[in-house]
Amino acid sequence: MISPIKFTFPFIVTALLVLSLNSNADDFKIVRARVVKELQKTSVDDSLVTSILSRMKPDGSYSDINYEDLSRTAGFPHRRHTSDLLYLAKAYKSKTSRFYHNRKLKTQIITSLRYWVDHDFVGDNWHDNQISTPTNLVNFMLVMGDELPKDLIQKAQPIIGRANMNASGARPSGDRIVIAGIFAKNLLFIGDEAEFDKIIKLIEGEVKFSTGKRGMQHDYSFHHREDRVNNTTSYGYGKYANAFGEWSYYVAGTKYAFSKEKINQLVDYYLDGIYKQMVYGIYIDVSVKNRDITQKTNFAPGGLDEIQRLLISTDYRKNELEEIIELRKGEAMPSSSFAKFFWQTEHFVFQRPGFYTTVRMFSTRNRNMEEPYNGPGKPTHHRADGTNYLMLKGDEYHNIWPVYDWQKISGTTIMQKPKLHGPENIQLDGFTDFVGAVTDGLYGAVAFDFVSPHDLVKAKKSWFFFDEEYVCLGADIRSRPDVPVATTVNQVLLRSDVTIMKGGKVKKLPRGSHELSEVKFVHQDKIGYIFPIPTTVQVSNQEEKGRWSDITDQKNISAEVITLDVFKLWFDHGKSPDSASYQYIVVPGVSEQELIETSVDNRGIKIIANTSEVQAVSNNKLGISQIAFYKAGEVKVSEYLTVRMDSPGMAMLKVSDDKAFELTVADPTRKLSRVMVTLSGKYTVEGDHQISLTDPKTGDTLIVLDLPTGVYAGKSISVGLK
Repeated sequence: MISPIKFTFPFIVTALLVLSLNSNADDFKIVRARVVKELQKTSVDDSLVTSILSRMKPDGSYSDINYEDLSRTAGFPHRRHTSDLLYLAKAYKSKTSRFYHNRKLKTQIITSLRYWVDHDFVGDNWHDNQISTPTNLVNFMLVMGDELPKDLIQKAQPIIGRANMNASGARPSGDRIVIAGIFAKNLLFIGDEAEFDKIIKLIEGEVKFSTGKRGMQHDYSFHHREDRVNNTTSYGYGKYANAFGEWSYYVAGTKYAFSKEKINQLVDYYLDGIYKQMVYGIYIDVSVKNRDITQKTNFAPGGLDEIQRLLISTDYRKNELEEIIELRKGEAMPSSSFAKFFWQTEHFVFQRPGFYTTVRMFSTRNRNMEEPYNGPGKPTHHRADGTNYLMLKGDEYHNIWPVYDWQKISGTTIMQKPKLHGPENIQLDGFTDFVGAVTDGLYGAVAFDFVSPHDLVKAKKSWFFFDEEYVCLGADIRSRPDVPVATTVNQVLLRSDVTIMKGGKVKKLPRGSHELSEVKFVHQDKIGYIFPIPTTVQVSNQEEKGRWSDITDQKNISAEVITLDVFKLWFDHGKSPDSASYQYIVVPGVSEQELIETSVDNRGIKIIANTSEVQAVSNNKLGISQIAFYKAGEVKVSEYLTVRMDSPGMAMLKVSDDKAFELTVADPTRKLSRVMVTLSGKYTVEGDHQISLTDPKTGDTLIVLDLPTGVYAGKSISVGLK
């Protein structure tokens, strides 16, 4: 992080400008000095140095590393050898460490480096050889290369050199820019200015749209592979974006500086892509995790480095970037409200100051989930089956995964099999193309013509999002095998008593597993779940047990039994359901008393339709109606307003005084270039390239809207109505 540097950012910017204007300054040396300073800025913990040395054998190897197992599932523990070498080098070069210029330490460092270059450990995973090892070794060389024997430097070069632009991992992806960065550091170390100039231009050119291919998409999501699975906050964040931002900082104010155009495009990607897929822009959102969800993590806000580096080079959208800094430092509370559909990725995000929620899907255009490469993620088959996680703080699901029921994932409709299919059957193609959302940027609805590629369970699933609540509908739920099917409302850490209203009476549930009839609402951890028509639900509020080692095929994973309190709420549709359905309203940040008072009229929510052909909801308080037409049809949203669509599609209407004043439409199939909507009443459309025709006999108005096409197909369009 930049923050430990004891200068203000205005000082840094001024210093960079002075350097750039100094005709005697050697830009190549300036960049190298910045890289080295960045590597050495973290203070050294001498006790950690002592611990590392205690594990080092006389030959320079480490007692806690199994050097024999180079398999993918072993996780390449060998990387600790090179990372420890780097840490020892930092201690040797740190004036605040008692190991500063310690001769014995230097000898041990050289011995350990010799052990590595003599054995040249090559893992079965290309990433270890082209990224992990070269990263540690090139950083090590930049910190201490001037004190090492020349023969060791020469032996290390081919190992570092595996990070090159012809390497297999340097294909267009999140890894390409990382490998380019390793290569650039090595050029700084060996002093090759001509090649460094070329590689910096290559790094700058990597910030671009690559829609339909690996890389950044036009909706600011990121695809690391050709499967088009969402990798925005993994490869697209820690690698792609942060690597570019790091180098933009290193070369700022020099002849190598990146153009403002590229830096500003990166700012857009952070703000409109990455941060909109993080809880309040602060915490990693579990819904966009892939195989890495089965790895234990720490709950902590994102860092500040990436933002501070950008602010050195540009003031573009400065206020928004500074707001993220304040949020991550805990100096501000979330205030942003938005709705965004990532149409290239089938992912919807909805945020209000008090909550953040998402819907994750897949289609014929995007595969369902990342493959469990190298072992992690083996129970993640159903994590894109309409997953709907809800977070008020951000830690509601933190490390729940060892005890998680992977066939009761929040928002999904899943066949309750005796066990999941094998890991080799996780990633599959989708069967349907009616998958999408309609949104004006503030409100929105999502529709998923769901067919499970694993079990062939079918359902029409939709979500309708408003300021203080959202509605979840399911219809035409079908399954042939004689196996139960369940729709899970939520499975989350149990953080409070569970209160229900059953048969008109409010009571707290004892711990355990319950089947409950005539339930009007359930309340747990400041979240209310209202059932518009009292219904039968299943509730579990009890301890669950599991092990991290159960959910991954990686080696060296803890087999300790974990016990956590878990809350589960779901519908049991029974075996082989035929045309089953569900409906519920989720109310985030609500007290038990408010839920009692507002559930009486379902908080002013009207469910207009919930069938295999159309699903529609109106929020009377906001004057908003949202509709998913799975086929051409007509819906009467109020006494005064009927909506007809002449094709499958989605629509959202904003109404005041019984007249619509705004219409938003979208085509989830991505097949249409225009859509025709008929509204009862006389209207004219505001805007170019749109047509409105009023029938003098019926008084109805036909509105013809041109839809976004090409890389924008699936995006919504809004028009004003008069």
